[in-house]
Amino acid sequence: MNAAAQEVILSVHNMSKRFGGIRAVHQVSFDVHKGEILGLIGPNGSGKSTLFNCILGQSKPTEGHCQINGKSTDGVRPADLSLMGVGRTFQQLSVFPNMTVLDNIIVAGQEHEGSMLSRLFGKSDAGLTEKAEQLIEFFRLTPYRDTPAGSLSYGQQKLVDAAMAFMAGPGIVLLDEPAGGVNLTMLGHLKDRLITYNREHGTTFVVIEHNMEFVMSLCTRVIVLAQGEIIAEGTPDEIRANQLVIDAYLGG
Repeated sequence: MNAAAQEVILSVHNMSKRFGGIRAVHQVSFDVHKGEILGLIGPNGSGKSTLFNCILGQSKPTEGHCQINGKSTDGVRPADLSLMGVGRTFQQLSVFPNMTVLDNIIVAGQEHEGSMLSRLFGKSDAGLTEKAEQLIEFFRLTPYRDTPAGSLSYGQQKLVDAAMAFMAGPGIVLLDEPAGGVNLTMLGHLKDRLITYNREHGTTFVVIEHNMEFVMSLCTRVIVLAQGEIIAEGTPDEIRANQLVIDAYLGG
């Protein structure tokens, strides 16, 4: 790994989250380096989504902290994370179904530049059309540029959602189950676009996903959670051969 790749973009230190007597996440620590594609996997109930929510400020950790580019995220509102160079996608699509693909992506750009009122009632262009067009072309959505997003297939809407996440030029993008509900053809297309974007722009990705094959073919490093703790970390090949991981997914 070269010096640039050693640069830490995201650092999670001893993060824990409890809900009453339930321990959802327990003393999780890891770093994400510039330009890598990190996968975060685990069986249902392993704490993946809770950890993601703590990192993104949607849930306050019981213990521990997170830093992005050396700055603490403690008390940072989720909407302000974009100012720290963070993009994200959601399990549930965040597209506006009655707006065109182009306008959805422009609105995502406005989100990073103004208030909710400016996003809803400001100029439809806001000087962002050219950049939005570039992302539409990159994600191969040009035929659907003027199509209402809600009329697209679920997989195509996932691509729109991804393009929206990149509109602010983030240094790190957190993707929450990008493969969920997407057919194999569209999934291969999404994977290709993410790998290409990573290669061309050096953008760092953290991917939470249930689809192990998608993660193994996309990510350069994988972390496995079980019962709220990290049980394995390594390359996709190392994770495939890890007996602890096999037992966790097969129920021990």
